[in-house]
Amino acid sequence: MVLDIKSRHKKMGGRKLYSELKSKLDIHDIKMGRDALFDLLRANKLLVKSRKRYHITTNSKHWMRKYPNLIRDIEALGPNHILVSDITYWKVREKNFYISFITDAYSKMILGANVAETMETIESVKALRMALKYIDPKASGIIHHSDRGSQYCCSEYVKVLKKRNIKISMTENGDPLENAIAERVNGIIKGEYLFDYEINSLAEAKNVLESVVRLYNEERPHLSLNNMKPAAVYHNKADREIKRLWKNYYKNQLEKKEVI
Repeated sequence: MVLDIKSRHKKMGGRKLYSELKSKLDIHDIKMGRDALFDLLRANKLLVKSRKRYHITTNSKHWMRKYPNLIRDIEALGPNHILVSDITYWKVREKNFYISFITDAYSKMILGANVAETMETIESVKALRMALKYIDPKASGIIHHSDRGSQYCCSEYVKVLKKRNIKISMTENGDPLENAIAERVNGIIKGEYLFDYEINSLAEAKNVLESVVRLYNEERPHLSLNNMKPAAVYHNKADREIKRLWKNYYKNQLEKKEVI
């Protein structure tokens, strides 16, 4: 059963695997706790090893207007309240592709994703327009949060947001915690999925990204959603109340630093 799940989610961690397997274990009358599952994974060399790489995708040293952080002390109250955005790189052989993501902060569902060979603003706008297709044009009170990169500050991107009456929020000091959800989504998509593909063209990259985003949205459980899937939470199909671990996350981390 583990291998079946890992055929689609090769880097899914032990806790999420246990959440997915628990009901199946009960059906087959298999008595196994989470620690026993970890022992089984370890014995079969199925534990996930972390991969750390760093590549700069943000250029905040520009003349364009930068906006204040509007989400520092608030939580997402429901789908389409706070949209978080970021750009990450995808290294394939000796070439880098760049992915723009728009994620719903409440459900962690990726609403917009676009991969390109450059970090030009037009590529980020494509992801934004994709995300806005999910949202009623008459909806109000939406906040778009991003870093202070030139892609998000330029007139073309800002114009799309203002046309939909979306408030603009940005990080202020470069701390990744100010855009924690977007950073986390980047890590999940790259660390758990994209590493496994051989890509020969941009067209192939687009097809793979579309498939991976679908797997993430519809099949991957989130600990911060009580192990529910992002799409189920976003579309209000969740069968239980979610545990809002994102609430005041940035503020809580700052308080921990001050205590230390």
